Amino acid sequence: MRTIRPLLLLSLAAATRIAAQTGTALPRSTPEREGISSSAILGFVQAADSAIDAMNSIMIVRHGRVVAEGWWAPYDARTPHVLYSLSKSFTSTAVGLAVAEGKLSVDDPVLKFFPGEAPDSVPANLRAMRVRDLLRMNTGQVTEAPLGITDDPAMSSQTWVHRFLAHPVPYKPGTHFLYNSPATYMLSAIVQKTTGQKVLDYLEPRLFRPLGIDRPTWVESPQGIDAGAYGLNVRTEDIAKLGLLYLQHGIWNGARILPAAWVDEATARQTSNGSSPTSDWDQGYGYQFWRSRHGYRGDGAFGQYMLVLPEYDAVVAITSGVRDMQSVMNIVWDRLLPAMRPDSLPADPAAQRALQARLASLMVRPVAGRAKSSLAAKVSRRWYTLSENDRGLRAIALDFTSSTPAISVRVASGAVTAGIGQQADLTFSEVRTPFGAGTWVRSATGFANGLGKLLAVPTRPAVALSGAWTADSVFTLKIVAPETPYYSTLTFAFHGERVTVDSEHNVAFGPTKLARLEGRAEP
Repeated sequence: MRTIRPLLLLSLAAATRIAAQTGTALPRSTPEREGISSSAILGFVQAADSAIDAMNSIMIVRHGRVVAEGWWAPYDARTPHVLYSLSKSFTSTAVGLAVAEGKLSVDDPVLKFFPGEAPDSVPANLRAMRVRDLLRMNTGQVTEAPLGITDDPAMSSQTWVHRFLAHPVPYKPGTHFLYNSPATYMLSAIVQKTTGQKVLDYLEPRLFRPLGIDRPTWVESPQGIDAGAYGLNVRTEDIAKLGLLYLQHGIWNGARILPAAWVDEATARQTSNGSSPTSDWDQGYGYQFWRSRHGYRGDGAFGQYMLVLPEYDAVVAITSGVRDMQSVMNIVWDRLLPAMRPDSLPADPAAQRALQARLASLMVRPVAGRAKSSLAAKVSRRWYTLSENDRGLRAIALDFTSSTPAISVRVASGAVTAGIGQQADLTFSEVRTPFGAGTWVRSATGFANGLGKLLAVPTRPAVALSGAWTADSVFTLKIVAPETPYYSTLTFAFHGERVTVDSEHNVAFGPTKLARLEGRAEP
């Protein structure tokens, strides 16, 4: 067994701090000791930073040791990040543990666990659906069951399990691949049914605690079942830890955490899903793991990656906010993998220092522009009443003349209507959120109290803001939510007594551009 080497990239104090922030920290080493040149990693990081506008974090693990790690400020090591569909690989792990404990089998029929939720007439294909089919996205369905919020009053009263079982299954299970998040929800429901615990709670003593994954959270369905397919929040190092567990065939610090047979089965090609040799989405699918052109992976919307590379004895964890997810993997394949050598390389302190300096200076690009404008004093602290909108926004104001520049938002804190034909009494709350010029200012108030409505994004407790004048009468504000891949750009164009506000997200499940808001200065 290899001995743990001293921390070479981090001071002891820094290592202790990271361990406290992220649970038990992985051991650190230098790139050269683990067979990668620091200059090659530097080239990879620079290529990613240049080509991809929304990198959030990167961690490279070689031979079980972290050789490089970086967060694009305002992202940082201690803040959990939403995983989206990378959550699926954690759910798969829970299934594997439950199978090992004899709670269920991958060959069990799905209906076995939910006899009271089945439709009145059970078609043969639904009756034939097994846990294995859920795992490999081969349920026989051609569309996803409509889970979540619905306008259908009849469906809104149904559980998510019932909706899934009532959804058509036109193909024999095992014969048709469909990437199917509701199928993963069913896996979560089965784990809860058979163990008596939510997946999050079931994994705590079996996975999270042994790996030092501290305080993960998971979104639940209205029925109190962890979403399974999405909604898990952990840190970048926690992503790397799960990848390393699989790379080590289920062994962690000399103890078996996960059966090796499950690792092999879950990460093998269980079903075909395409034939393009250049697409990492056409290499086959396992049990909630994608096969890749190099190794296998878990991934999530907008660029959350756990790349496991057995051929290189490496794991690469990445969080980002991109529309082209293939582009991020291409940079890893083209710039990083060719630099991995089987043996240690000669020490290169100068290259290591250059790499460390670059990693420490990474930053989400702030707005490019001027810190001042001749118009700033005139519009500063003026409230602009907004025209009627569906976001509950009453007014906005920008403060350029205080020692701490800020945006203030008035939002409706009551319901817009009390009922059909009845107008409710509205009250308004006012929230001030600071921003930086050429840098990022982080705040714990933003989305929960106003900016979320301005940007129409999910509520998150923290934001970071940076702004600049991009023309004499145009101020642009960039807002990052560090627990998510989202950043949003607000453009304020001042026209005498009026202002227009345009909003755009870097990524979104729906439109990235929002409807323009218009405001008029208050007397």
